[in-house]
Amino acid sequence: MRRISQAARQELTGRLLPFWKALRDEEIGGYYGYMDFDLNRNKKAEKGCILNSRILWFFSEAAIVLQNDSLIPYARHAYAFLTEKCLDREFGGMYWSLTWDGSPLDDSKHTYNQAFAIYGLSAYYRLTGEKEALELAQELFRLIEKNCTDEGGYLEAFSRDFQPVSNEKLSENGVMAQRTMNTLLHVFEGYAGLYQAAKDKSVAAAMRRILDIYAAKVYNPKLHRQEVFFDKDYRSLIDLTSYGHDIESSWLMDWGTALLEDETARRAVFAIDSDLAENILRTALQPEGCVVNECERGKVDAHRIWWVQAEAVLGFVIAWEKHLERIEYRDAAV
Repeated sequence: MRRISQAARQELTGRLLPFWKALRDEEIGGYYGYMDFDLNRNKKAEKGCILNSRILWFFSEAAIVLQNDSLIPYARHAYAFLTEKCLDREFGGMYWSLTWDGSPLDDSKHTYNQAFAIYGLSAYYRLTGEKEALELAQELFRLIEKNCTDEGGYLEAFSRDFQPVSNEKLSENGVMAQRTMNTLLHVFEGYAGLYQAAKDKSVAAAMRRILDIYAAKVYNPKLHRQEVFFDKDYRSLIDLTSYGHDIESSWLMDWGTALLEDETARRAVFAIDSDLAENILRTALQPEGCVVNECERGKVDAHRIWWVQAEAVLGFVIAWEKHLERIEYRDAAV
């Protein structure tokens, strides 16, 4: 684990940070999101608001973890773009994407997108203490709870003025979902980041609601997986196992639940997440040391997707920390 920690730090400081620093747009603001295989930037490509929220989180969290104040200007650059260009001042919430020069391109509002903004803003507040960042994160939390929920949980896609629209952006595999595991997961992530920044009781209550949905509707104990796509009544729309999301949930839901300091909830989520990680270890981890993409209707998609591998490293590290006698988790992470 010392070796893997050192390698991760070297990758972060030697490659990842320089890569994203080089994508800063000094003319228009924000960060470029498209390049070719030779790393030539496409300066006229659209700019995703989710991408810039994630970059805000990345530089904020890296500055905190590395105790490196030289990264603050990069976080501040993302924050300025998010608040000046991505934020809809008229109807509230974050646009989906902008043109290269910072005008709204896709002005739809998606719950998933708002959650990532909350996550990035909360990390930036923890880094800088800037109250405006926390206030905007809290405003987006209230916006989701007001406009993106119903009696059953969280809805997905909306027009600019928060009228429901079809959910093309987070539906795939031939289905059109009214609810998705992916959005629920990342709303919880955003809320957990906000709760980490400011211990708000209303945020904690929303997190507990999500945990109830996670345990009762999303987690499938018989198949040791999460269901992925649902209709409004949480009927699963497809026989699909998303290995990357399962190993991601196995650490992320643990992390967020631990922030609540509720031992009963922690034990319940701990058991679910341990089951998810064990299933990935048994069914998706390949001998050469990678995790395959997904399994749809019994047919495995054996593509190697970069984010699945990244989540698997972290998920297996956390699984090993929870079950130190299971060195196969440690070995899988390595």
